Amino acid sequence: MTDNENLESFDLAGVIVGETAISDVDGAAGRLSYRGVDIVDLAERPFAEVVWLVLFGETPDAARQAQLNRFLCQHARLTLEERQVLKLLPQHLHPMLMLQGMVPLIELPEAETLGVGLDAEHGLVIAAKISALIAAWYRREQGLSPLGGGPDDNFHQHFLTLLHGQVPDADAVRILDATQILQMEHSFNAGTFAGRVCASTLAPIQSVISASIGTLYGRLHGGADQAALEMAQSIGAPEKAAAYVAQCLAEKTKIMGMGHREYRTVDPRAKLLKPMAMNLCNDPDSRRLLDTLIAVEQACQQEFATRGKEIWANVEFYKGAVFHNLGLPTHFFTAMFAMARVYGYIAHYLEFSRESRLIRPRARYVPAREPAMA
Repeated sequence: MTDNENLESFDLAGVIVGETAISDVDGAAGRLSYRGVDIVDLAERPFAEVVWLVLFGETPDAARQAQLNRFLCQHARLTLEERQVLKLLPQHLHPMLMLQGMVPLIELPEAETLGVGLDAEHGLVIAAKISALIAAWYRREQGLSPLGGGPDDNFHQHFLTLLHGQVPDADAVRILDATQILQMEHSFNAGTFAGRVCASTLAPIQSVISASIGTLYGRLHGGADQAALEMAQSIGAPEKAAAYVAQCLAEKTKIMGMGHREYRTVDPRAKLLKPMAMNLCNDPDSRRLLDTLIAVEQACQQEFATRGKEIWANVEFYKGAVFHNLGLPTHFFTAMFAMARVYGYIAHYLEFSRESRLIRPRARYVPAREPAMA
């Protein structure tokens, strides 16, 4: 590398830093697959089936899916010690900071029961506990007592019961399954790569997941879902979207949730999620927010078309409307992302650990310039 090369070359964009068999992001074609299966197909499958496929590379039978659902539901309960630690945290703490701090403190079993290896089982226990932590933190914010359990045959039905204290309808469970499948895995995204760097030091899986969650919190990564819906709330109505977009472009302000670093065409996850959100969001408030988001996307596309360019909403853009309809405040959206992406983190930990090697890049030293003489 020569001294006059632009520093932008250090952002690692497009640089191959490893291999994976877990997922493939084809940005040019707008395709995403897990273990060779297209996301269009996977979004319609049972959640437990896709979890097993992502982690272990095989399609489980119905008995294995039922076993995994029971395992996740049974571990989606906080111990007395975990509840006591949770009570000591500041109540205003963002859910993502709560998760990042609590994950390394989770008590993990010493013996396995699923027959998938202790590392994998520890990861699945953490995944289950994340759902319990989110539900407990939400109920604490709402001034409600934590709940101890729910149905054991469907993980997301169990979670929504822990969250709101009543068994949800089938449509809510179905769209939550699909939404979480769509954001479960995405190759070497920032959070996953941070986890692989952590794993390369031979850190335990709870440290790896905590590092990944901390990275996911950023507004330029997982935090875009919260920012996108809060943008729609601040705009207020669909008819105000065009003026908002024009002002953002004039002031060179980033419109959260529009465009994606990898996809040069429509994000395949957003393509699937948008019609789901349109079918789900029927109450006046959710519909107004969704219509505002749709108007923002249309205004962006019109503005970019005048410049001879195309732009599309990514998955973060529309999933906020889904989570809002499910009764979650905006500051919990990224925690819901973590609750799904954790399975990708586990899969990468297992894959990388088979041939672990310390990730230690080099930096080019550039001495600081001396201050100019007065």
